[in-house]
Amino acid sequence: MGMPAAVKTSKQIQEMYSSAFTLSDMEVFIFPELLYALVLANILSPRIWAWREDPWFAGVEHMTFNRQMQRLKQYIMDHYSFNLDLETWGLTTKQREMDRFAGFVAPDIFSRSNALFGYEGDQYYFDVDIRRHFGLDKYTSDVIPYWKTETVEAMDAFVHKEGYARGAGECVSLSALYAAAAFIVLGVPLEDIFILATPLHSQNFIDREDGVLTNNRRILTKGMWCNGSELSTKARRALEKERVTIVSHCTGYVHVDYQEATIDPEAYTRCLCSLQNYLTQDVDFELFTNFLRVHEGYRKHFQFQHEQQGHTYYLNAEVLYRYEHGSKCRIGDASRKKLLAEIDSEEYTLQPDPRRQQIHLIEEKLNGRPLACRSGDFCLQLRELFPRQPDLDGMCRDLKGFTCTRPVLPSTEKTHLPVLPLALRPGMDRRQVTEVLSALRAQHRTVDLAFYANRQIDARGWDYFLEACMERNPVSLQAFSEVSLAEACAKLQGYPAESIYDDNRLATPDEVVNFRRGDGWEKAVCLLNLCKHRHPGGRVRISLTGGQVCVEAQGETFSFPAQRGLALPAREL
Repeated sequence: MGMPAAVKTSKQIQEMYSSAFTLSDMEVFIFPELLYALVLANILSPRIWAWREDPWFAGVEHMTFNRQMQRLKQYIMDHYSFNLDLETWGLTTKQREMDRFAGFVAPDIFSRSNALFGYEGDQYYFDVDIRRHFGLDKYTSDVIPYWKTETVEAMDAFVHKEGYARGAGECVSLSALYAAAAFIVLGVPLEDIFILATPLHSQNFIDREDGVLTNNRRILTKGMWCNGSELSTKARRALEKERVTIVSHCTGYVHVDYQEATIDPEAYTRCLCSLQNYLTQDVDFELFTNFLRVHEGYRKHFQFQHEQQGHTYYLNAEVLYRYEHGSKCRIGDASRKKLLAEIDSEEYTLQPDPRRQQIHLIEEKLNGRPLACRSGDFCLQLRELFPRQPDLDGMCRDLKGFTCTRPVLPSTEKTHLPVLPLALRPGMDRRQVTEVLSALRAQHRTVDLAFYANRQIDARGWDYFLEACMERNPVSLQAFSEVSLAEACAKLQGYPAESIYDDNRLATPDEVVNFRRGDGWEKAVCLLNLCKHRHPGGRVRISLTGGQVCVEAQGETFSFPAQRGLALPAREL
């Protein structure tokens, strides 16, 4: 059972819109519109637009695309850490999440989409025990983290959190940040950016030149995909071992479990073709040495030859790769000669091992005629190249998998529901972008959600915001669990009277507590959440009275100055 993309019940609408303020990974999976809403929220924010004035990006418009991406990557590396700390956004339970979305999706979809509900796409995580890997082994098996996705403001605000020297965010946050920054700072058309979400990861494919993948804070060019480095090996895991659950684009989305999709079919076909081309490379000598770097078991069949002072020496591949690990030189390129010269003489032998193949002979053949992994006779060509290779079938399978990754993406056989184009173009300024998106709100659900993900509050959004704050902000409850309401109020009043958001946008209670700051409305909502959970059957009320935001509960009134002049209607919960 998939959730219809066009027609939703009032309950689904309510949950979707309140989710725009909390943006947990589970919410994004259930409501895929939220993934691109976060990208647009970051584009609406003034934060990334300010990057264009940073001297680091001076003259970026004159650089090649790859150099532009390297520039952007380094900026993100310098300013943000990857964060997956369970304590940041608190915990929930499997049953609570399943109860919340009961009737929206079939129960088995949870287990196929989320590692903590039973998904086993990448056996690596289950070899190390998924709950222990994420630090959940100290909790009951029903407990899972919220893993909320951060806006750029929340990412920047980590500098205010103890233990953090710079901004931070999880993988979906970094994907949304990269997508927005590529558009704003580098002028990459949104049409060229595709967000690929899996149950355990999120990354972007930017379809320009040979293609680039953004992976957490780093990027991978096509040449890096098969270089056998630790970075590429980790980055490959999501597309090699997991299925892609959502592909999100400026034209819409396609979801693996929903029959209806909004992404433009031509744009999705372009994504599939370009991504497959990015993931496919011919096998030349350098790539073969990269393969041996990853698949260590095959090294025992190969030996290197080294000419020195008129003598020929031989070195087992295992030894050479061990030395390469601590060197800047690489076996597959011209720096190999320097690497061989660095090796201790006692590692060499004077006679070749007859059981091993001399790799310089393979080098001559592969560099003259690379093997095409998509060729029908790939394994036959490999047999001609390695006539004495044990387990050639296994090596053929592994080499083909290494050079010709075939990701599992949502089917193209979907019912297409067209949506209005965003009409955002590189070269627009922030005012123009805001005007275009504001005009689309009433007719474009993802755009409408983007304004709420951007934390802009209006009369309609106020109720969705309060629902999100009262239901999914456990960190703020835990922070004040040992003190009275009056003491909690005093602690909140002691926080700096400043929001992490500008223009009368509001932070959630957990953001207030995590970053220890907030304006009067934000502190009041934080206290309101505490009151509501302390006295679930009692009357609690929030209102603006005489320049003060007042929270009434259990016969007491707590007040916070409304510094920013935001006027919101009173609510009783």
